[in-house]
Amino acid sequence: MLTVVQLLPALESGGVERSTLEIAEALVQAGHRALVVSAGGRLVPRLQALGAEHITLDIGRKSPLTLRHVRRLRALFARERVDLVHARSRLPAWLAVLALRGLPAATRPRFVTTVHGLNSPSRYSAVMTRGERVICVSASVRDYVLRHYPATDATKLRLIPRGIDPAMFPRAPRPDPAARAWAATQHPALAGDAPLLLLPGRGTRLKGHADALKLLADLHARGVAAKLWLPGAREAGREAYIAELERDAATLGIADAVAFTPPTDAIARAYAASDLVLQLSRKPESFGRTVVEALAVGRPVLGWAHGGVGELLAQLQPRGAVAPFDAAALAAAAAELLAQPPLPPATIPHTLRAMQESTLAVYAELCG
Repeated sequence: MLTVVQLLPALESGGVERSTLEIAEALVQAGHRALVVSAGGRLVPRLQALGAEHITLDIGRKSPLTLRHVRRLRALFARERVDLVHARSRLPAWLAVLALRGLPAATRPRFVTTVHGLNSPSRYSAVMTRGERVICVSASVRDYVLRHYPATDATKLRLIPRGIDPAMFPRAPRPDPAARAWAATQHPALAGDAPLLLLPGRGTRLKGHADALKLLADLHARGVAAKLWLPGAREAGREAYIAELERDAATLGIADAVAFTPPTDAIARAYAASDLVLQLSRKPESFGRTVVEALAVGRPVLGWAHGGVGELLAQLQPRGAVAPFDAAALAAAAAELLAQPPLPPATIPHTLRAMQESTLAVYAELCG
């Protein structure tokens, strides 16, 4: 039995947090012991329900005081006889490096890192390349690491794409009247049977909401009376941003065709209700889970061809990849995908089980 500790700033929400829970679950199911160290958050009860243990330490706060946790981590590793430490974020990784350095080599836990994002290259970010094995969540991330940190030993990199549970994103009929009727209950603008564009994502400028509004206006100018749903855009603390987007929508003459709503826990149902799913992040993403989820449900995806999103579209649905920030090409591609939707992939290769098994195989490489 292995004892594995995963380190990350907090357990509130997000892709890093989701991956942490998924690997904790795989460890427990395989008969190992899974510990997670973070500042805590709303996902802690879910983690514990999986059979994992949580230790609360604020290891993600960028303050000199955070260095006091080095000694606590070192004591934890020794006390719990930890076999392997897996760091998923930069500051926790630095703390892990310092904590491990103070342990005897004969009993020192093995060290793994995962590069989840395309962080700005720096000496601070370079710590994510210091694992004995470095997991890259996409080929885009692997190429980024090798390009910006050329001293990295390429033989220790392991490409393990993020994955989804196909049971959570079942193939839906197209169209799906029941899902569309449900969507209409979420916002008055979603009533009717006009083509529905969906851009899920939190309320931040990086998600490309303004690009989606411009796209909708361009489609209307082409005579395509589509609607746009932005679940997740309306968040507490983002009121000024939503007000700005609402003004933009009014200026573009599409205010009545746009729905800004809070996040939905029924995202698979939202995909099923839509005719075209958008992934328009202004900053290249490391993976692009939305692409895989939507295609699993059977909906075409349109996105900028950069980062992990461009990589996935090239692999799974090339017609949906558009040169970054080319608004005219985006509108032309959207009109084509709505008029002639491509057949969804027969299978989705990026599954949760494959990701879990590949990660545990990395642990086994180091721990035997």
